[in-house]
Amino acid sequence: MDYVIVSHFDSDHSGGIKEVLENLKVKNLVISKQIEETEECDNILKIANKKKVKIIFVEAGQKLNIERKISFTILWPDKNELISENPLNNNSIVAKLTYGEFQMLFTGDIEQIAEEKIVEKYGGNLKSIILKVAHHGSKTSSTDEFIKYVNPEIALIGVRKK
Repeated sequence: MDYVIVSHFDSDHSGGIKEVLENLKVKNLVISKQIEETEECDNILKIANKKKVKIIFVEAGQKLNIERKISFTILWPDKNELISENPLNNNSIVAKLTYGEFQMLFTGDIEQIAEEKIVEKYGGNLKSIILKVAHHGSKTSSTDEFIKYVNPEIALIGVRKK
């Protein structure tokens, strides 16, 4: 595996990463600077270091070139605008995948406050064919304005069976 991106360190987004790192050959682990330390993050970083996985800290404005026509543009978090309200969720990595003309927006667990900042910063550049809906489709995310700017043809919501 060339890249593993961890949007943030809530266990429902990072819990399986330990097993991935321990059992698969991972070259790069992509995370953002954490506003709040967590045991989950510490444990994952220890495993990554032990396995000699390169740790890439990203922030808004960076671009990860995966292959010639495939890249991720990091839209959030912005180190100058980190959000203290529900910091793990609202400082999730938001990344836009571009593959030729195809675009998909990954949103972690951002909530309304982060969506507003992202819309203010990127506006029309959010347009994507597929949207990974923020925060599992929670009422705290997916504001009308955010959805208007992304204007997806398909929306995916990650949930689990209880």
